[in-house]
This record gives sequence, structure tokens and C-alpha cells, in this order.
Amino acid sequence: MDKSIIQLIDELPNDNITVKVLNALDYVAPGQWQNLVGFDNSIRAITGETDAKVIQRIRDRATSLYHDPQRGYQAAIKLYQTIDKADTAMATAALANKVSEKIGFLSFLGNITPKADLTQTIDLVLKIAVEIIVFCKLNGIPQPNPQEFANSLANNYQDASLIRMVALVCLDGILPLGPDFLSKIQGIISGADSNTIIQNPVFLAVNTSLPGNNPSEKLGFINQGFNAVQGWMNNLVTKTGITPQSISSHLGNFIQIADDNLDFVAAFLDQTTNYFEHTGIQSVARRLILQAHTLVKEEIKQDTTQPIQNASSAATSDTSQYAVNKKIEVWDEEEEDWYQATIEKVQDDQFFINYIGYGSSHNEWVGKDDIRTNDYASSDANGYAVGKKVKCWSDEEETWYTATIEKIQGNQYFIHYTGYDSSYDEWVNSDDIC
Repeated sequence: MDKSIIQLIDELPNDNITVKVLNALDYVAPGQWQNLVGFDNSIRAITGETDAKVIQRIRDRATSLYHDPQRGYQAAIKLYQTIDKADTAMATAALANKVSEKIGFLSFLGNITPKADLTQTIDLVLKIAVEIIVFCKLNGIPQPNPQEFANSLANNYQDASLIRMVALVCLDGILPLGPDFLSKIQGIISGADSNTIIQNPVFLAVNTSLPGNNPSEKLGFINQGFNAVQGWMNNLVTKTGITPQSISSHLGNFIQIADDNLDFVAAFLDQTTNYFEHTGIQSVARRLILQAHTLVKEEIKQDTTQPIQNASSAATSDTSQYAVNKKIEVWDEEEEDWYQATIEKVQDDQFFINYIGYGSSHNEWVGKDDIRTNDYASSDANGYAVGKKVKCWSDEEETWYTATIEKIQGNQYFIHYTGYDSSYDEWVNSDDIC
């Protein structure tokens, strides 16, 4: 099972090579990046909230939003993780190629590893493509739009998002390819065999996420993405005066690099850092926390202005669908399954039931949380329908909670827990409910 956003933020390192490198790049974008780790700490830093109950509500709401597939948060994290993992594998190939160029008896490695400049170029343009896709997912733009992204990059990018793009220019552009990296990339892309690109492991890793119905259209999108951000990258270099030597010098303040050759340095950093995933998780978490904070503030405002719902009327509404002789399903806590039964008596919110196929010695009184109807016009392949009562397992509490399905998307179910407010609503997998 994929990790929750809380786990991802809690597990981010306080200090490793990735963090040291990002800190070294602060001179390019001063004060833009803080290494926020720990989910509750991030909530406090981003929202300014200090009330433990409010922080808990933001945490719960953020968890719910993260698992909503329509929001795109989880898909964004997966893209950041995928391209960084593929990039690390390619970095090993690039470093092997550098060795083969310098040491004669290893020259055969050059026959099975891609040329470093081509490898680096493909890596950079695909990271731009992924950033565009993620940006559009998180902003509700139906199709990836390079120009919309370029406008936001120039005017709105900040914090972890900005340092990620700065690192892209420095670590994947200037350091390995030189100060003329933009023209070099343009030449490499225009002259590269399309089969070389579409067979590249990084391309294959993100291929299904790239827009286009065929390789030609996907390559067209990659080119559009690079062309859209060239102006911003050129302006960054011009404005800050960054060079391969200045980057290496600032890196030397944080990490010791034995080889002064910058192409070796670049290949080494590719292999030992995951700045795209690290800052990507932080960017998604920031946006998620801000959205959750807005919703929780609105809920708190409504809590103070709206009367409390009449609990007895709510209970009456919930139990009115159950009548004597009604066929239902009853939850068995020990067997962790539902059994068919018939209602024989009703008393308030208690029901005396007879299990179908079992003798009267098994008859018993059960509460409304442990019974459900199965009168749904249409159910999905798993037998679930909107409005159906289910039991949801909590690994943390090691118990089953009663919930109602409110939305269905594939094998994902958005549920509302009985007896809890909407801040606990969340998306769960089919394996988590019964």
C-alpha cells in the first residue's frame, strides 16, 4: 500500500546529501527554501496555527484530500518519485560513460551506456514535462498546458517549487552541460533519433503520463515544454550570473567532492540525490495543507453559527428503513463478515433478528450500526454502491468502524464514518472495507 502524505513528510530527512545540495543552492534563490519535515510541524509553519485540535482537523482533512483521486495529489507524488528513481538509474550509466572516456581499458563500457550529454538532456526535458503535468493536475487544468505552466513559473513559483526548478537548471543543466546548456539541449533534441528517446528508461518510466496518442505526439509535448520554459531558464542564469564554477564552489561549502571535474560532479550528484522527489513531496504537502486549512476554517466558522443537528431525528431517519420481516445483512464481529437475516422485532434502534439458514437459538438483538440493507439498483464489480453501509478497518486502532459510501471511483471509495464529522471523511481502497 502506498504511504500516506503524513508518512512521506514525516520520513523526509533533516540532513543528507540532497538537503546539503539544496541548501548550497540558496545563493541562487535566497531564503526561498526551508527543509520542512514532519507533518504537524509543516502545518504549524505553513498556516501559523498552534491549537492542537485545529492542527488535528487540518491533518485529518489533508489526509482525506490526498486520497481523493480527483484532486491529483497522490498522482503528483508518484510522478515525482518515478522520475527521480529512473533518473538515478540513468545517472549510473552516465557515470560509467565518463569513466569509459577517460580510462582506456574500460572503453567497452561506451558501447553499452548512452553518451552522458544525451542522457542528461533527456533527463532534463522529461523533468520539465513531469513538472508541467503535475502543475496542471494540481490546478485543475484538464490537459497539460506548457504555456500556462511557464506563466506560473515566471510569476508564482516559490518555496520548494522554485528551488526544485533552480536545482533543475543548476544540477541537470549548467553543471553537466556547461554555461551554453540551453543551445546544447536544443541541438541535441533536434538532432536525436526519436527511437533513442522513446527507448530511454526515464521516458519509459513516465510514458503513460505523457499526453499524446503515439510517440510522435509525446515527443512533441516534450519539445513544447522545453521551449516554453527556455526564456525563464535563460533569465535565471542572466539575473543570477550562475556558472558551473560558482555552483561547484557553493557545493564545496557543504559537501566534499574529491574530483574537480564538473561532469563527474554532476553524474555523482545525479546518483546520490533525489531533489525532485524531496521538494516535490514538500510542494504537494504545502498545497494540500493550505487547502485543508481553508476548509477547516470554514467548518469552524459554520460550527459557531449553525445549530446542532437533532440527534434523535437523525437516528429516526436512519432506522426507518428497517421494519419487521425486512431482509437485511448483519455484521459478525468475530467472523468479520456480513450474514443474511430477517428482522423479527424492532425496539428503538435495536433489532431482533433471525439468521437465514440458522435455527432460532442463534436469534439475537443487534444495534443499527451492525445491520444494513442491500436494496441498491446498481452495484459495482465489488458489490458496493453509493449509500451502502460498510465496515472499514483501522490498522492504527485495530478495529472496524461503521461508515457509509458517498462516492466511488474505480476501486476507491469515499466514505463517511458514522458518528464522526466530515473532517474524518476519506478515500479508501476496496481491500480496506467490507
